[in-house]
Amino acid sequence: MHPLLNHLRGLAAYLLAWVLAGLALAALLQALGIAPLGWALPWTVPLCGVLAFVLLAVYYPCRSRPFGSVGWAAALGYRAGLVLTLAAVMTALAAGWDAAGGLFGHPEGWVGLGRRGVALLGAGLLALLALSVLAHDVLIAFQGAQAASEREAQARLLARDMELQLLRLQIDPHFLFNSLNSISALTHLDPAAARAMAIDLAQFFRRTLDLAGRERIRLEDELGLVSHYLAIEQQRLGDKLTTAVDAEPASLDALLPPLTLQPLVENALKHGLRPRDDGGLLRVQALAHDGWLHLAVRNPVPATPSKETGLGLGLRNLRERLAAQYHGRARMQWGATPEGFAVEISLPYEASP
Repeated sequence: MHPLLNHLRGLAAYLLAWVLAGLALAALLQALGIAPLGWALPWTVPLCGVLAFVLLAVYYPCRSRPFGSVGWAAALGYRAGLVLTLAAVMTALAAGWDAAGGLFGHPEGWVGLGRRGVALLGAGLLALLALSVLAHDVLIAFQGAQAASEREAQARLLARDMELQLLRLQIDPHFLFNSLNSISALTHLDPAAARAMAIDLAQFFRRTLDLAGRERIRLEDELGLVSHYLAIEQQRLGDKLTTAVDAEPASLDALLPPLTLQPLVENALKHGLRPRDDGGLLRVQALAHDGWLHLAVRNPVPATPSKETGLGLGLRNLRERLAAQYHGRARMQWGATPEGFAVEISLPYEASP
C-alpha cells in the first residue's frame, strides 16, 4: 500500500493541495481569457482530482519492477512506456471531459481545448508523470534501504538469541547432569560404554563451542553434532530410541545456520519419544534438489505445539531466525502426519567453498 494511504492527515493535505491546484488552474484560464471561472472550474477540479490518484497509483508499477530487480534498460523502458500510456489516457480523458461540456450548454466545451491546448496538456502531463515516477523510485529506494536496515537489526538480534541458545546448550545443567549420572552408572556396569559416552559428550561440547562464532556451517558438520547428541541419548534410552539419518551425499556440502537441526532433534526427543514407554524411530532427512536444501525431522509421536511445552515457541523462534537470515526465502512448517509429527525446512542451496 502507498505510504500516504496509511496517513489520513497526509492524504487529506495531498488531496486539498490538488483541489487548490484545480482552483488555481481555473483562475489562470480565466486570467488568460481562455474560459470564464464558472466554466473552467467544472473541468479543472475533477481533472486534478483524478490526476491526484493517478500520480499516487504510479507507486505500484514502480514497486513491481524496482531498479536492481531487472536490468537498467528494461526498467527505464518499462517506466517510459508507463509514462507515455498514462499521459495518453489522461490527455484523452481531459479532452473527452472538455467536450462533455457541450452536454451542459457549452458547445465549445468547458474550456475549448483545441489541438494546441491538447498538445500543451499532454506535455504537462508527461512532465508530471515523469516527476511522479522519479519521486516514487526515490521513495522505493529509501524504503528498501530502511527495510534492509531493519532486517539487519533483526538478524543481529536473532544471532544474539542464537548465541544465547548455544550458551544454554553448552551449560545446560539437566543435559550435563543426566549424562554424567549415566556415565557414572555405566562405569561399573559397562566401562566401554561409559568411555564411549564420555567421548561423545566431550565431542558434543567441543563442536558446540566451535559453532558459536560461525554464521554458516556445512550440513555434514551439523549432522556430526547431531550424531554425538543422539549417541549420548542412545546410551541413556537404550532400545527405546531408534534413529535413522538419511542424507544424500550431494546435500552434505550445503551451508546452513548452526543449530538448525540439533534443536529439532532435541525437541523430538523431549516432547515426543522420551515420554513414550515404547519409544520409537527418530528420522532425520536431507535432500538437495533444484537449488534448494530440504530438511526434515520426523518422529512417530503426534505432538501439538503449545505455550506450555515450549515446543511451539522454539519452532517459531527458529522460523524467525531462518526468515531473517535468508530474507524471507526460507520455508519452515510443522504438524501432525499419519506417521506422527514432522518438522520440514527448505533453504536456498549454498555450497561450501
